[in-house]
Amino acid sequence: MAAADRADEPFRLTDIWANQRSRSLVIQIITLIVLLLAVSWIVNNTIRNLSDLGVETGYGFLWDPASYDINQHLIDYSSRSTHARAALVGFLNTALVAVTGVAFATVLGFIAGVLRLSPNWLIAKLMTVYVEATRNVPLLLQILLWYGIVVNALPHPRNAAEPVGGFFLSNRGFYLPRPLWEDGAWLIAAGLLAAVAFAIWFAGHARRVQERTGRIYPVLLVSLCVLVGAPVIAFFLAGSPVSLDWPELKGFNFVGGFAVKPEFFALWFALSLYTGAFIAEIVRGGILSVSHGQTEAAHALGLKPGRTMRLVILPQALRVIVPPLISQYLNLTKNSSLAIAVGYMDLTATIGRISLNQTGRALECMSIVLTVYLMISLLISAFMNWYNRRIRLVER
Repeated sequence: MAAADRADEPFRLTDIWANQRSRSLVIQIITLIVLLLAVSWIVNNTIRNLSDLGVETGYGFLWDPASYDINQHLIDYSSRSTHARAALVGFLNTALVAVTGVAFATVLGFIAGVLRLSPNWLIAKLMTVYVEATRNVPLLLQILLWYGIVVNALPHPRNAAEPVGGFFLSNRGFYLPRPLWEDGAWLIAAGLLAAVAFAIWFAGHARRVQERTGRIYPVLLVSLCVLVGAPVIAFFLAGSPVSLDWPELKGFNFVGGFAVKPEFFALWFALSLYTGAFIAEIVRGGILSVSHGQTEAAHALGLKPGRTMRLVILPQALRVIVPPLISQYLNLTKNSSLAIAVGYMDLTATIGRISLNQTGRALECMSIVLTVYLMISLLISAFMNWYNRRIRLVER
């Protein structure tokens, strides 16, 4: 009877607010409407003010000639290229620093974090000095320091050091032989991809065999042999389709080969050292979060310290390490914008500075820079969150 009475009651707007689920939905809708109205007002007000000042808007300038040079580019570029291509070159330079910096900082941070817990007093203290000294010195000063060391400590190109034949070190850059790909070189790439696929499969197979029988396969040795051997075999089967362009000293600088510029090295090395110090502390905290009983149990089963760390401690510590590790990867990527201090032409220096000054399109240029950095950060965060879900402990 009570239910029938409630069904006969007239609908009131207050009923929406009284229900928790409907109230939450209403609040979200109102918030979204207010946000869209605020963004619309800002955009319209900006366009109207720019129109009153006689300032042109739009992204058509991207197809005009850039009329400036870029000292390091991974794709073909000249001063006659467009601003859009200059932005692409800057993006690739930013991606190069971010990817190589993340890789080196991760390796360095994990090694330093583990060694800080070493029973060897000297090694532990050396790692402590590295971590504390690096974390407490501003990153910009470290970038300028390494740039000054490279430029002032290394000789001029005419007196360049040659540690290995064809490899030259000078204050203009590090010059290496550059591979020239000819017809049939795709077989080498195919061999490498096949080797990577086999290494991944073999690692999974070895893990399943170990879980089932306890037998341990030499995964690292087999993977290295396949990764090196497969491309080499493909190289000879394809008829040696790769030649080398060797750097030569002509005039006041080297010509040919591949050059690693001092600006890139200083930025990459400083970012890697700085971020690696923070990662080392994250790794140390993650290892300490694992109960010491796990180590004692592994030693009681006869596992060596190295295998105990790799198979028992680190897999459990990763659930603590990965979440703050995401923030460090994002920080390294965003801190790469400090490249402008040493003249490395990244995204901020190309489209965010020179193109902006030449065209006067501050709003458009900065919107491109902000959007690209946002997309890079979201991609890194999405990948690391996916990895974090894969390695998390599954409760039974």
